[in-house]
Amino acid sequence: MAYDERLAERVLDILGAEPSLVQKKMFGGVAVMLQGNLACGVLRSDLMVRVGKDEYEAALARPHVREMDFTGRPMRGWVVVGPEATDDDASLEDWVATGAAYALSLPPK
Repeated sequence: MAYDERLAERVLDILGAEPSLVQKKMFGGVAVMLQGNLACGVLRSDLMVRVGKDEYEAALARPHVREMDFTGRPMRGWVVVGPEATDDDASLEDWVATGAAYALSLPPK
């Protein structure tokens, strides 16, 4: 299993009513797009969240959050949220809402 399928299902359940939702296999995991913009995704047991550059430092200061780094260079505006921070539904909903709000604030693609 390249990604936690249960976590991905929980994310999709939270965003299920969003009409522009598209799920795509990416990076060995699954990515969620809203209006054609990446919002969040699941890779292994982690949640990747697009927080935007303005909220990046604040997001990194939260527990169980680290930089997203696929290439040896951190991707500012994205964070990786460990499973300890997504175990309960309220925390997961908060992180997914953050990614969704940012993606929906961008022009549709």
